[in-house]
Amino acid sequence: MSNYYDAFEASPVPAPGPDAVAPEPFRGIYGMPAFATIPTGDLAASVDFWIRGLGFFELFAIPGQLVHLRRWAFQDVLLISAATDVPARAPAMTISFACVLHQIDPLVEACRAVRPDSVVGVRDTPWNTRDLEVVTPENARIILTAAKPFDPASQEARNLEAIGITPPGVRRGDNGEHA
Repeated sequence: MSNYYDAFEASPVPAPGPDAVAPEPFRGIYGMPAFATIPTGDLAASVDFWIRGLGFFELFAIPGQLVHLRRWAFQDVLLISAATDVPARAPAMTISFACVLHQIDPLVEACRAVRPDSVVGVRDTPWNTRDLEVVTPENARIILTAAKPFDPASQEARNLEAIGITPPGVRRGDNGEHA
């Protein structure tokens, strides 16, 4: 029996496609289902990079201690002032944030304008996304990921089908067979 069902109405992420439009920044207050807390030795420099480079905005701040940043709904980051220096290199863990395809190139340019060595690279994935990897001033590894338009004849579609993920409009029966 499959426990997967379409629940895209619960997400601010638009359907993939060349005309996908990013949602407006979400300024409402909600109980955050998940968020990242990132310590920084230079709160002002980190806030500047996250805002000008990554496109976040400041939701609120406790001066000198914490800045709550957000992009879309459920894309929350708390930057906290830390007495210790940042690690010498980015950790193995990454934090990923959704975006849309037409945002990737401007994000590359914005990040490089604020911090030239911040962009690690852009790559297409086997699961049909284009991912931008960025290392922030506090050495957090951030992935901005955009779904590519779905081509049912593509290798990416075959990769997804092989793990039981079917395109929109194709339903599976209880035993995994196409319905």
